[in-house]
Amino acid sequence: MIAAAATTVLSSSRTAAARAVVGQQQQQRRTIVNWMTNYPDRVMEMKKIQMKGGTCLGAENPTWLKQPGDVATAAFGAGLVAYGAVLCSVGFYRLATGKGKKE
Repeated sequence: MIAAAATTVLSSSRTAAARAVVGQQQQQRRTIVNWMTNYPDRVMEMKKIQMKGGTCLGAENPTWLKQPGDVATAAFGAGLVAYGAVLCSVGFYRLATGKGKKE
């Protein structure tokens, strides 16, 4: 019975000590997490732009080119693909003809 009372006292004192330590800690500054969780919700605003002109869209008005920065992003992607294709074709030409070897 004495051991149970001592265990209870130690347990409650540890809990009190832990609470005292937690109370003294400062709140962490989580700027990245706060930025991600408090990000403004603009889904409806973008949905209005996407749905403009109906839902049956063709090649003249693709959905992926309706946002303000979509044309620049598509052009950048097309440029990267073209650059890669040119480098691949130069490499294939050099392999086929044996040119560009190191001595």
